[in-house]
Amino acid sequence: MIAMKGHFYENERAALFIDGANLYSAARALGFDIDYRRLLNVFREKGHLVRAYYYTALVEDQEYSPIRPLIDWLDYNGYTMVTKPAKEFTDAMGRRKIKGNMDIELAIDVLEMADHLDHVILFSGDGDFRRLVEAVQRRGIRVSVVSTIKSAPPMVADELRRQADEFIELSELAPLIARTPSERAPRPAVTPREGDADIDDAPPESLMRSA
Repeated sequence: MIAMKGHFYENERAALFIDGANLYSAARALGFDIDYRRLLNVFREKGHLVRAYYYTALVEDQEYSPIRPLIDWLDYNGYTMVTKPAKEFTDAMGRRKIKGNMDIELAIDVLEMADHLDHVILFSGDGDFRRLVEAVQRRGIRVSVVSTIKSAPPMVADELRRQADEFIELSELAPLIARTPSERAPRPAVTPREGDADIDDAPPESLMRSA
């Protein structure tokens, strides 16, 4: 039986804070799709899961958003969704880009929830969160970071990994939270950038596990 590494205590209050674009990029770099129902169940079994937050930006003027079915499913199945409109701009090559950084929203929620938690589980490799992790630790809260060093290049910033109380390697977590091969669909060819959500970066409907 596969067991998740890391120290968890049955009576501790924990919350998940998922940087959606960052986690999607890390999982795709490792070649698997996430089953969000399984992910939630894995952490519910480890302790008292207070909240599971999922952060993503949305392109509001699109006739059809490929991420909308996933968001609706998560919202109805135990996740607290935090979204905001993405900003559109044109890069130096004249290409239309969509930027949607959710770092501030995630950081505020972590700090506001800190007094009600014993363990923060951050799904992101973004080095900008190092100071947030440090601030939460000063309040006596343990912080685990979930990302990967097995991708090329590694998705987690070294300073964030060192600051965390524990680092959970996403590739080792994959057997517990990956969709089965029969459920997988082809992934788009575009590679997302950390912290940004290009117009083609949003997780497609194929990422959503059918209810």
